[in-house]
Amino acid sequence: MSPQAFQRAVLDWFEIHGRKHLPWQQAPTAYRVWVSEIMLQQTQVATVIPYFSRFMQRFPDLPTLAAAELDQVLSYWAGLGYYSRARNLHCAAREVVERHAGRLPERLEALAALPGIGRSTAGAILSLGHGLPAAILDGNVKRVLSRHAGLAGWPGETRVLRELWELSERYTPTSRTAEYNQAMMDLGATVCTRTRPRCDACPLSGDCEAHRSGQTASIPAPRPNRSMPVRRCLLAVLNNRNGEFWLQRRPPIGIWGGLLSLPEFDSLDTIHEWCIQRGLEVGELECLPERRHTFSHFHLDYRPVIGVAKARYNAAEPGHGAWFAPHPDLALPAPVRRLLEECAAGASQSSTHKA
Repeated sequence: MSPQAFQRAVLDWFEIHGRKHLPWQQAPTAYRVWVSEIMLQQTQVATVIPYFSRFMQRFPDLPTLAAAELDQVLSYWAGLGYYSRARNLHCAAREVVERHAGRLPERLEALAALPGIGRSTAGAILSLGHGLPAAILDGNVKRVLSRHAGLAGWPGETRVLRELWELSERYTPTSRTAEYNQAMMDLGATVCTRTRPRCDACPLSGDCEAHRSGQTASIPAPRPNRSMPVRRCLLAVLNNRNGEFWLQRRPPIGIWGGLLSLPEFDSLDTIHEWCIQRGLEVGELECLPERRHTFSHFHLDYRPVIGVAKARYNAAEPGHGAWFAPHPDLALPAPVRRLLEECAAGASQSSTHKA
């Protein structure tokens, strides 16, 4: 299939079946496209929509995002996971204000040099936000191109990735690029899906090598298997009689980087020692059943340990920890937020019963 025929088939399909009413497609700007593309990395559209709408209400433009404190940005990101995306977004916004007069660059190299923006995201910003011709290669596009060309192997492999970029550059048109790129993403997301692709509804199936050879289940190849290590810890859920919880700031780099979270320990004895060192008189500790939270590269098995301080001791550690009342705007990891909500609800029920 020639590039022209490929483009025509994709664009004709998009006219009828493409998604045209997503929030970031309404009055699109480079900024809105950028935020949506970062949120959509490793996250499904249905999950992103409410986060995007809420984020845009609070940070409607790039200067507003750049002027905000990182903690505010993280609080509006909490629950989406992969928090380095939010930190990079905030860092890049400040860099754009300082170096590019508050406007996202219109050159691929300058865009791709910003924190968190790679070649494909830069191409999406240029085409969907600035209306310029630029190729993209997100996960959906990789799948469509791999199957159409019958390109075996894992798309993350250097050789395969190089060939996929060559295909993407070859097929991307110089006009109607925004529609074409959106069409390719939609095609991969709704038709050429990872499992059970709807080949009968695909405009490229007549020329698709994977479809012809019956290899849609094996192309593209999955990431090579790797064993997921398991980390275990105790999470101390300490609250006082004012209904506040002890939280501390995570390091800026690493899991849940920059978020508020619960202190971690390896034993009950170390929790007791930690409390004594800070003048916290805590009653009997209650251990809840172990829970699991899975990150991209390991499992975290954690056991919540509940303790109540007999008074609101001023045990704050500047820059490290303090008492916080539960609040929707706190920048908390999703499992920690759920845990605090459970504990707060349990404490409320207990108070009701006692009354």
